Amino acid sequence: MGGYKMIRVGVLTSSRADFGIYLPLLKALQKEEAFHLELIVFGTHLSKFHGYTVEQIEREGFKIAKRIESLLLGDTPSAIASAYGLTALKFAEYWQENEQSFDVVFALGDRFEMAAAVAASIPFGIEIAHLHGGETTLGAIDNIYRHSISLASQLHFVAAEPFAKRLKQLLDDEKASIYNVGSLSLENLKNIDFLSVEAFKNKWQIDLNIKTILVTVHPETVAYQKNLAYCEETIKALEQLANEFQIVITMPNADTAGMVFREAFETLAKKQQSIKIIENFGTQSYFTCMKYAKLMVGNTSSGIVEAASFQKYVLNLGDRQKDRLCGENVIHVPFNHDLIVKNTLEYATKEYNGENIYFKSNPSEIIIQILKKEYASIS
Repeated sequence: MGGYKMIRVGVLTSSRADFGIYLPLLKALQKEEAFHLELIVFGTHLSKFHGYTVEQIEREGFKIAKRIESLLLGDTPSAIASAYGLTALKFAEYWQENEQSFDVVFALGDRFEMAAAVAASIPFGIEIAHLHGGETTLGAIDNIYRHSISLASQLHFVAAEPFAKRLKQLLDDEKASIYNVGSLSLENLKNIDFLSVEAFKNKWQIDLNIKTILVTVHPETVAYQKNLAYCEETIKALEQLANEFQIVITMPNADTAGMVFREAFETLAKKQQSIKIIENFGTQSYFTCMKYAKLMVGNTSSGIVEAASFQKYVLNLGDRQKDRLCGENVIHVPFNHDLIVKNTLEYATKEYNGENIYFKSNPSEIIIQILKKEYASIS
């Protein structure tokens, strides 16, 4: 008697950021008997320098099918380009050995190492499903990587309708399989068991009863030569704000010139007791900190996508997220210490009462139903 075949799903995860977004989908796939799930782990997940976040994946109960080490510690343009090439080379070997192993492989976002893994899959005809395509960040070279992943993908799950329209233009294909499912990361917020203030303090030695600003600043990778000046302005602002707020800083990703910010934050934390540095919170603790913080400051996508669901205002610094679709809670501020301080003092006292433009109900369930329609043919 015939039946539906098992759908073989691979997931490419290269950083704490993409894993946190994937999480509700991974849990949903794991529960479904129709799917065989395998995680392919690489990038900063395997770097002790960046918190060795592969352990977070294992703590969440997921089996890792393959670990691929290709990240270089340097953050110069040459090191990033070399890491891209090495990642593509190692994935060429992996895809050759596994080209018949998956019905579909998920890729998320816009990291250079993610783009390299997908680029290596093209000659092998691997079916790629891309999450968060169609978006634009003009202040980061990630913009190029994101579009290249989209061009190599067969399925597209976007976070808002404007991204679907842009993707149709990019792909130049009116029949492209593009689905607006909203942001997966917002589904996380529905399922997370947030830590209490006391539990958070016990875990991180950080008291969220104190007025707290959550800071995540990544380097700008288009005009990367300007990062030293941007960093100096950020440090001046944080030094001043540390007299009134507790500052919790999560460290930047492995990007061009990322060490400029890392070293400056470490030096500042040694001088200012009210400044705390965290390499990797994990999903639960990061969103717990966001929940209790008065304001977010930086240029991270979590400020653009998730903060509105916590009724938080966000100071979006510089051009890294330039031209990204933003809600009314996002306040754009240049890397100028006086303006950073001024706007922090103003918006840390306010609560955002608007909607989250990235929200849709149950995106993981929508994706699962689409996968079944696309791949669960009669055996």
